[in-house]
Amino acid sequence: MRPAHCGITPEGWPCIALTGFSALVFALLDWWLPALLLLALFWFSLHFFRDPERVTPRGEGLAVSPADGRIIRIEDRADPFSGETCCCVSIFMNILSVHVNRAPVDCVVEDIRYWPGKFVNAAFDKASTDNERCAYRLRGVDGRAWSMVQIAGLVARRIVCRAEPGDALARGHRKRNIRLGSRVVRYMPPGYVAAVRIGEQVFAGQSVIARTY
Repeated sequence: MRPAHCGITPEGWPCIALTGFSALVFALLDWWLPALLLLALFWFSLHFFRDPERVTPRGEGLAVSPADGRIIRIEDRADPFSGETCCCVSIFMNILSVHVNRAPVDCVVEDIRYWPGKFVNAAFDKASTDNERCAYRLRGVDGRAWSMVQIAGLVARRIVCRAEPGDALARGHRKRNIRLGSRVVRYMPPGYVAAVRIGEQVFAGQSVIARTY
């Protein structure tokens, strides 16, 4: 059995160190109100940047969720790379969600595109076109193409991309994958159907989000 483990994303350490050190300094100066406020920020930073281990389901024809959060949309939309209409699933991450994203299937990164933009609430419809976002074209081992778009929001205002074209990603793995964002949109290739419903809570690398039919 895999031992329980919860790490911290590299992007979180500066914020964690700053708030923790500042809280300690104010406590030593007997300035308890700012010390308590910074201690609360320290705890929030630890929680926000946590990176827990996940057990990825096995089996053919399964795609796991790329993000933690709540399913807010299941609809047909134009793929940002091919322009073809396909089923897409939108996942909204709130401030309590794990913000480490994972590969939905065994795949190779084919293309990455980035658009600068605004930082409105990622739950709003206009966030998918107005906000800063990064799209990934992934080629599964079965030859099918997947697209994934990560959208920045009010709190997670920065997208950190650790993937490059040509990188191989295993299903559920976060290695060299994207890190921060508030909404992830998953475009599915033909032959797959959504295995979730609107309002359902999903977990990156663990929840089955789509399956073949």
